[in-house]
Amino acid sequence: MNRISRKYLAAIAATAVLTLAQPAYADGDVKCKSGPSKNWKPVSKLKKKAWMEGWELLKVQVEGDCYEVYARTESGQAIEAFFHPVTLQKLVVYRRGSEIYRAPGFAN
Repeated sequence: MNRISRKYLAAIAATAVLTLAQPAYADGDVKCKSGPSKNWKPVSKLKKKAWMEGWELLKVQVEGDCYEVYARTESGQAIEAFFHPVTLQKLVVYRRGSEIYRAPGFAN
């Protein structure tokens, strides 16, 4: 192979990896109205809840006043989900920036 085709193949491979490895990003600011963090349940309980949903956890973090979870579903789809940190209720789930689940009665 010549240099140009190697560089071309490397660029294609890098682009494919970056495109396929990206988690699903939500577009909005989710507000949980959860109060002081001293009343929040531990992240370990949230991890167990996500595992019970059949999700493979990629990342769990605090986003504003919510728990934010990046995961893969059993079918391999990348998702982003927000949970209320006091109740651990699943509030909203996004896939590729589109909302795929919203808890009944939940409004930002």
